[in-house]
Amino acid sequence: MSANRTALYGQPDHDLAPTAPDAVQLSPLVVGSTNLADVDDAVFDAVTVRAPAGAVERRYVLAQALRTLAAGGRLTVFAPKDRGGLRLKKELQALGCEVGESARRHHRICVALRPAVITGLQETIDAGAPRQIAENGLWTQPGVFSWDRLDAGTNALLQVLPSFSGVGADFGSGIGLLALNVLASPKVTKLSLVELDRRAIEVSGRNITDPRAEIVWADARQSGLKDLDFIVSNPPFHEGGGEDKSLGQAFIRAAAAALRKGGALWIVANRHLPYEAILAESFAKVRLVAEGGGYKVFEAKT
Repeated sequence: MSANRTALYGQPDHDLAPTAPDAVQLSPLVVGSTNLADVDDAVFDAVTVRAPAGAVERRYVLAQALRTLAAGGRLTVFAPKDRGGLRLKKELQALGCEVGESARRHHRICVALRPAVITGLQETIDAGAPRQIAENGLWTQPGVFSWDRLDAGTNALLQVLPSFSGVGADFGSGIGLLALNVLASPKVTKLSLVELDRRAIEVSGRNITDPRAEIVWADARQSGLKDLDFIVSNPPFHEGGGEDKSLGQAFIRAAAAALRKGGALWIVANRHLPYEAILAESFAKVRLVAEGGGYKVFEAKT
């Protein structure tokens, strides 16, 4: 990458932090974006970051963003006050920055120039880098969904999954836990892991080496897959920091469109989420397979 360029991590908010329309997108949640970790040192004149809520992930992004700035380059960071915004100034100061701070629309906005020496740079990057889970040896990274533990919803689905056969997909596949279970069946001929988070895509590529697996960096709501025999899914229900019931509902519609006639969706959801109506609308048969621990598992057939 050449110098005299600007970059953006996350979706822009021009009221909080104006961003050039041609800024290089660095967010792992935008398909086709550039991996921040792969950017050379000192190539950008300005970087704007919509800071993640997770502390380890956020400090990692701040350190990497500072690293990519040229001497005197400007870093602008913003976050809601209750999702890390109140910590931004201290975290940037800990990295050696002099920080200007302002507030707007329940956000904190911090501006800093790249310091001559970024304090604790490598340690901060190492803390947020991919690593293996000691218990099972799987690769993960801070910021990925349920990166440091087995999600209770995924576990609820794992307890009741049948042995599948044919061609299927995992919508919102994460680091590949469900996929590993599905691929245990020799009758599965192909499994597409569809995931929006590039970090999860990268670590699942280390976790799953089965040649029947195809790892797809895409939004499951627009996967383009057709004529599948089965789909498994633990869909997200948060976007942009808040609960969004329409996410899981869109996953259900997309699954119905991707399955062949007679194909099956196995899906887990938090008990309070209103998925029954959209399942009944989108599928010919819906069965509540299990309920407990705050979760419900459905099998839905087209």
